[in-house]
Amino acid sequence: MTDSGGGGGRLVLGATPIGNPRDASPRLLEALATADVVAAEDTRRTRRLLADLGVTPAGRLLSFHEHNESERTPELVDLVRGGGTVLVVTDAGMPSVSDPGYRLVAAAAEAGLDVTCLPGPSAVLMALAVSGLPVDRFCFDGFLPRKPGERAHALAALAAERRTIVVFESPHRTGATLRAMADAFGADRRAAVCRELTKTYEEVRRGRLDDLADWAAQGVRGEVTIVVAGAAPEATDLASRLPGIRDRVAHGERLKDVCAEVAAATGLSRKALYDAVIADRPR
Repeated sequence: MTDSGGGGGRLVLGATPIGNPRDASPRLLEALATADVVAAEDTRRTRRLLADLGVTPAGRLLSFHEHNESERTPELVDLVRGGGTVLVVTDAGMPSVSDPGYRLVAAAAEAGLDVTCLPGPSAVLMALAVSGLPVDRFCFDGFLPRKPGERAHALAALAAERRTIVVFESPHRTGATLRAMADAFGADRRAAVCRELTKTYEEVRRGRLDDLADWAAQGVRGEVTIVVAGAAPEATDLASRLPGIRDRVAHGERLKDVCAEVAAATGLSRKALYDAVIADRPR
């Protein structure tokens, strides 16, 4: 159990709708109405959400965004330490996930204060679910760098990633990002562009990166989440691995351990590797 520092306060991260206000949970409505402080990424958008939900907050509405997060954090930690409830909300989705909140959570946890969250809408999980791509293992890479050179470098580092990849992107950079992905991952890599999720004009485009880049070249509107299939396992010839395995065994490693490691890295059968090494030994 988390030590709340004796003050009884709590820091609450509230997931807000990513498009449709009706996706707000009853617990979020209650927290918005009762928190001592609602720390909002954009107070104007939060006021609009409050109006849409018919909620009147009892506490203060305070701005809390990337430019003042460091400055606000000590103040909000003190409020929680003193027994207050601070609700953090961003423009959409879960605070601290590509949004303000991480520094505050880290500071509150370091101070031994109670930190919890109200689960809710997530563009990452929704895009994964509707993408038609594998969802058993995935990685989220936030927003890619804006500058072409830095973006190309980041994508090169992801080219061999076997897990499904999820990124956020602004609409006016979506076409260039898809083209850069086609260059880094290969034109045939499968992907899905999910835009305006939960909104009236929700759209999911699925296909090859090359085709999606052509489609997006004319411009894309709305909030965008891109989901890209992971790299296919590299085709590996079993026989080509045997000399390396024998060399490692000759230098003192256990054959079973080496075969297990090579199998995990290549997708080859551990038993097939082991049997091939044994069969290839001089008689």
